[in-house]
Amino acid sequence: MDDFMARFGQIVNGQPVLSSSRQSIITSLLSAGTFVGALAQAFTSDRFGRRGSILIWSGIFTIGTAIQTSTVHSIVQITIGRFIAGLGVGALSAIVPLYNGETAPKALRGMLLVLYQVQIITGIFLSYIIDLGTHSINGPASWRIPVGLQLLWGTILLSGIFFLPESPRHLLGTGRESEARKVVAELNGVPEDDPVVVDIMEELEVGIKAENEGGKATWMECFSARNVLWKRTMNGMMLQFIQQLNGQNFYYYYGDTFFKSAGTTLSPYAIQAILGGVSVVGTVPALYLIEAWGRRNSLLTGAIMEATCALIAGLVGHYTLAPVGTPIDQLTPRNRSGGDTLIAFAVLHVFSFSIFWGPTHWLWNFLLSFFAPRIASDIGPLILLIFFGMLVFGYFYVYLFIPETRGLSLEEVDEMYRSGVKPWNSATWRPSEKHLHEKEHVSMELREVKDKDDGSA
Repeated sequence: MDDFMARFGQIVNGQPVLSSSRQSIITSLLSAGTFVGALAQAFTSDRFGRRGSILIWSGIFTIGTAIQTSTVHSIVQITIGRFIAGLGVGALSAIVPLYNGETAPKALRGMLLVLYQVQIITGIFLSYIIDLGTHSINGPASWRIPVGLQLLWGTILLSGIFFLPESPRHLLGTGRESEARKVVAELNGVPEDDPVVVDIMEELEVGIKAENEGGKATWMECFSARNVLWKRTMNGMMLQFIQQLNGQNFYYYYGDTFFKSAGTTLSPYAIQAILGGVSVVGTVPALYLIEAWGRRNSLLTGAIMEATCALIAGLVGHYTLAPVGTPIDQLTPRNRSGGDTLIAFAVLHVFSFSIFWGPTHWLWNFLLSFFAPRIASDIGPLILLIFFGMLVFGYFYVYLFIPETRGLSLEEVDEMYRSGVKPWNSATWRPSEKHLHEKEHVSMELREVKDKDDGSA
């Protein structure tokens, strides 16, 4: 986008150039905001509820987008706008899956997680299509249209949240039992006295009662040995770490500049659009695989496929591509075939991620977006070998430490961790009779308390 380069780039040899340092700053400030927002939402989601928190952070995102769109020449203004928008993105990326998990039946929880990823990938794909259509426009419309259109989605979320119910788990946890029961009935399409509603309410009450008996939790308790909480925290952190550093975000962020070295006649924006389309197509099978095949098998298979793609693309690119800036008419057949191979395995890499790892992150996202352009400018396609190493590490981490949670409720996952079952045997694990008996016992206690309350009333 020539106008963007002229406004925010630096003049080098009489031409506007967006240096790798400016690229990393502009790109990474959004990820820095997402890191802060993802932490800050923990307060708002408890204090104002899931709906209220989504409302607050979508408003912050919209403000950040407006600041970016109104920028004229100030790189400081556009980076501040991206940071503020990042606050909203990071917070919403944590709240929305939480909201989905607390409102969805456990049999559909995995599928809804994939649908959440489908929407993200579809949005990325649409943004690439918009970039492809606007990048050649003369004037600020070439970049203001893609940036400004984000205001539309922020407004839709701001207004749409008023038509969605509050999380029944949050309502019950704050003492609003009748509201929670009504929401559960509406979500399941049954009357409030239906056995389905009774069972769900009892399960929620059991979980909340257990949480309250444990007292008020602190951040440090996430790493305590009680109920092996440290292991759950570490697994969540490591999966996000591996997911962010396995290579796909490098293509999303810097594919347009990285693919220029491949010597293809296709526009880098066209290649980005192809990657976006492949991501959408790849996410669709995940709707079936995540439930039919399980989480562990999906992660292990994805790690192998993506590592293979990164290894081949990195080595082929390093040994066959021409130096950056070589005119296309001076490329040899070896250069061209190497570039085609790199692009093909990049597409397969993104496709594999969309199927297996996408539906499963923000500090690592910031580090990647900040350092990747600097590293790529020094070592070129060999940067893909870093992602290869991360994926090999990811495969072994998943195999050794990540249990299978398919078809289990949150309370059953809790018992599985406490039981000490080995992750590679977790696919066949089932709740113990003791757990089922304890659940029924607590449910009976809750019924007795309710009967007494009703009698005294």
